[in-house]
Amino acid sequence: MDSQYAVDARHIWKTHVPRRGQADSVQGELLRAVEKLRDEAQRNGNVNWDEHHERLVVYLREKLIGSGLFSAETLKRLAVDLDRLADFEQPLTDDEPFDRITYRVVDWCRAHPEPVLHKHDPDLLR
Repeated sequence: MDSQYAVDARHIWKTHVPRRGQADSVQGELLRAVEKLRDEAQRNGNVNWDEHHERLVVYLREKLIGSGLFSAETLKRLAVDLDRLADFEQPLTDDEPFDRITYRVVDWCRAHPEPVLHKHDPDLLR
């Protein structure tokens, strides 16, 4: 992962992601969603995949693709990565797609430096 993105992602994680449960900010929830999905794919081979994981992918799509922040080319790459991630029967084991999604989360957070309230959703993983 690009070093500046890694620094920013660590800052978002430390500042906005709680030890347990959903984040209170969209910034934290976006990063938490990526890492929940990464963990499920890489550590568990998606054996625990359920509708809550699907909802995390939907959340990422809504917030990132629907943000209006990204170029058409970036949106296309993001959509491909999210589609691939959603194919739970073939878990992603390398970091590259997750890192690219994390880059977009960091970009979103840079465009929204103040915390944006995340309304807790019972359909998202805790």
